[in-house]
Amino acid sequence: RVGSCPLVRSRQRTPAQLLRGLFSPRPAPRTIQRRLSAARTFFRYLLREKHVRRNPAQSVSAPRGGKRLPENLDADRMARLLEIPGDTPLVNRDRAILELLYSSGLRLAELADLNLGDVDARDATVRVTGKGNKDRLVPLGEEAISWLEDYMQNSRKSILSERQCDFVFVTRRGSGMTRQAFWHIIKRYAKKAGIHKELSPHTLRHAFATHLLNHGADLRVVQLLLGHSDLSTTQIYTHIARERLKDLHSQFHPR
Repeated sequence: RVGSCPLVRSRQRTPAQLLRGLFSPRPAPRTIQRRLSAARTFFRYLLREKHVRRNPAQSVSAPRGGKRLPENLDADRMARLLEIPGDTPLVNRDRAILELLYSSGLRLAELADLNLGDVDARDATVRVTGKGNKDRLVPLGEEAISWLEDYMQNSRKSILSERQCDFVFVTRRGSGMTRQAFWHIIKRYAKKAGIHKELSPHTLRHAFATHLLNHGADLRVVQLLLGHSDLSTTQIYTHIARERLKDLHSQFHPR
């Protein structure tokens, strides 16, 4: 009775034919997953409207999709992104944000929720609350702590103009920065640096992890720094490092 439904009347396909169409001509696993999800929803509608007697898509299992490698930003482009010209309070704030992200690998939510009491400049660490309300201490590099200290002691006070706010990164309105504001900052400076990739706060998190592994960091150490509860989540970065090694081998090996 599928043919009586206006959504498929023009094609006059049986349920089996519709399902077979999902898997040809050999689409990628993620494509099949999306198509199968749509088919299940479609057949639920047909079942509800009594156009079919059962949902044939319900028992079909989708193939497992491979993990997509995150977009990587090499060290040269990362350095260009961090070379922000200017010396205004807002520019110094933005430089502190970028240096902190690259030095710590914080998630966007962790960065936005950072309070003054979470920063220990003397110990060069920040305390963050990650997924599952788990706290962790993340060390910062000399460059990041230098920019962060300068911002908190000077530029932040200028931006707030005697207003009070507990968040580390603030706006001229005297409030904490939104997640969208962090996105816009990175996109704006990427454009100024001539970087044409679509960058996000998560790109800097990926760069942080990848560059550590490329320089010999232990995978479990990177797992702790990123706040991953499962090592398998961190292992995706080893694929990026391996791809980098392949590129270097292809570029420089004489044969």
